[in-house]
Amino acid sequence: MTHRLLIPAAAFALCASAAWAAPDAITLGMVLEPPNLDPTAGAAAAIDEVVYANVFEGLTRFGPDGAVLPALAQSWDVSEDGTAYTFHLVTGATFHDGSAFDAEDVKFSLDRARAEDSANAQKALFTGIEAVEVIDPATVRVTLAAPDGALPFKLAWGDAVILAPETAPEAAPHPIGTGPFVFADWVQGDHVTLTANPAYWGVKPALATATFRFISDPTAAFAAMMAGDVDAFPNFPAPETLAQFQADPRFKVIVGSTEGETILAMNNRQPPLDNIKVREAIAHAINRQDVIDGAMFGYGTPIGTHFAPHNPDYQDLTALSAYDPEKSKALLAEAGVGDLTLRLALPPPTYARRGGEIIAAQLAQVGIKTEVSNLEWAQWLEQVFKGHDFDLTIVSHTEPADINIYARPDYYFGYGKPDFVALMDQLSAASDPAERSALNHQAEEMIAKDYVNAYLFQLAKTGVANARIEGLWENAPTQANDLSAVHWVD
Repeated sequence: MTHRLLIPAAAFALCASAAWAAPDAITLGMVLEPPNLDPTAGAAAAIDEVVYANVFEGLTRFGPDGAVLPALAQSWDVSEDGTAYTFHLVTGATFHDGSAFDAEDVKFSLDRARAEDSANAQKALFTGIEAVEVIDPATVRVTLAAPDGALPFKLAWGDAVILAPETAPEAAPHPIGTGPFVFADWVQGDHVTLTANPAYWGVKPALATATFRFISDPTAAFAAMMAGDVDAFPNFPAPETLAQFQADPRFKVIVGSTEGETILAMNNRQPPLDNIKVREAIAHAINRQDVIDGAMFGYGTPIGTHFAPHNPDYQDLTALSAYDPEKSKALLAEAGVGDLTLRLALPPPTYARRGGEIIAAQLAQVGIKTEVSNLEWAQWLEQVFKGHDFDLTIVSHTEPADINIYARPDYYFGYGKPDFVALMDQLSAASDPAERSALNHQAEEMIAKDYVNAYLFQLAKTGVANARIEGLWENAPTQANDLSAVHWVD
């Protein structure tokens, strides 16, 4: 006689559901903790890595391939002369505190970003705006002083996200946006937690909870991934261990490109670095491949100017500053510089700390001594970026297509050559693709031949994730961990 085990249908359904349900929570690792959570009032990439496209949204946004996409503006029209953009806003969007999003919030945010007392780290993005006008609750007109075909691109930056006037003052510790995730808590020194926004106006995220854990030490990052304490580390700080993850079926390694031009920045405004021969000597003293191999374990593309190799307008100018220690010594002699000691300030990322050791040794080979100081991120921002109190530093500029920073005389490395400023003005006004390409080429060559900085490599995006996670960005067209499409699979 055959006996059958009868399981009630409801119980079977419950068991099947428990067996096959994908997790709805994720823990991501980050090397740096953001100094605050307001991307419109801070320069740190770590801010956008938490809040961009998750908590905050702009009129436009970057997609994973770098394309500029509609966001809070569902469409826009451009006047025939290119000086007026009319943005048509999404309807039904609300901020996380329940207040309605409308054109007044857009006007407030753009006017705040371009105000004389603006704390926006990328205030230059908004200098071309002459007026922001509310046409009706769902329509905004932005009038420009001159045509600018790049305005939708500029408005896709994290620095251009939309805040409400009533919550903007507290955005740094408690961000309130319109995005698919709501800020839940921040335990400083440990993590930030976001939860899904049940009232989100767009496509609801698959995740219910996302936690960003701050783990700066490469060994600790490796241990956290192996133990499953972290589900993904989109910018993994220990590239020397990637082969172990590749060999382990529990994980996948995600290697892509970033907008991160990694440079040995020089303080052009003070001697002896105001002498082009000294700057050129430093550039020729550096063996880029040794830095890439030693600090990044081979991950990185050599660059000779401040432009991303994946950009169609990129030129390979590495030959202008090829490794040549004898030429470096000769240039220092021509400049009349002897017994030179320079202060090398290093922020926390692996590329800076490890790269700094290698570069200090290379500079020593041509007679340049360095006084190395390791700074925490907030200290680097205050001392180097804002205070200009440094000689040399290593940093990766992860903002998209940002060669225009060289037109800012008050920027931390202090270039701002009038000819370059004029070139950027021409680029801003140009809409013809061929003309823009030619201007980009001139800009790349000018800063390379002026040896403004020593250009090292384009930062690779080396990530590690649980093999069951899908939807993480492979490339980084901007500094973001966009979780809107992230989900677990069985």
